[in-house]
Amino acid sequence: MVKNKNTEVPINGLYDEEGTLSDVASEEMTETSVAEENVETEAEVTLSQEELEALCKESVCPGCDVHKEAESIRLRALADTENVKKRLVREAEEMKKYAGESVLSDLLPILDNLDLALGHTENLDAACKNFVIGVDMTRKLFLDAVKSHGLEVVDAARGVEFNPEVHEALGTSEEEGLGDNQIAQVVQAGYFLKGRLLRPAKVMVNKA
Repeated sequence: MVKNKNTEVPINGLYDEEGTLSDVASEEMTETSVAEENVETEAEVTLSQEELEALCKESVCPGCDVHKEAESIRLRALADTENVKKRLVREAEEMKKYAGESVLSDLLPILDNLDLALGHTENLDAACKNFVIGVDMTRKLFLDAVKSHGLEVVDAARGVEFNPEVHEALGTSEEEGLGDNQIAQVVQAGYFLKGRLLRPAKVMVNKA
């Protein structure tokens, strides 16, 4: 022990002979204090606001507003995911169902030409009858083939009520024996593809 101004000072390597804290000890204590402050500072900034909120959402009671908000967000996300799945499945089925639409649309002019050919068979001699029969059989075979892929003819016969949803009016005419707004003439046949309108029937509408 060393006495300094009536005070006993222990000599343990930290103090000099006069009882003053040595430079080395002072530096060590300063470094220790700074290190402790840095640890405290790091502990304070380790978690961001988002991380703190996430921890809160995991540990708070079910009645807490934060928990209710997190649960609401989770349920909305699940609902959105389910809706996306259903939409993708529906679009895939729709694409598969109407995959041949473009091909069948390209084949319609063939049916149109066969219809035109059969529409000009009046007053033909007997030698042409076999030719007409052959064209008619070809049309029926062709129509049966496309029907197997879901193609159906729009009802647009003479006397049928005009329907703007499936018929396209090219003009009007006045014919006896037909009521107002009835089809007087079919200019071009219309078709459905698996229940969906592929092409409207082009007609002349009677106006009484």
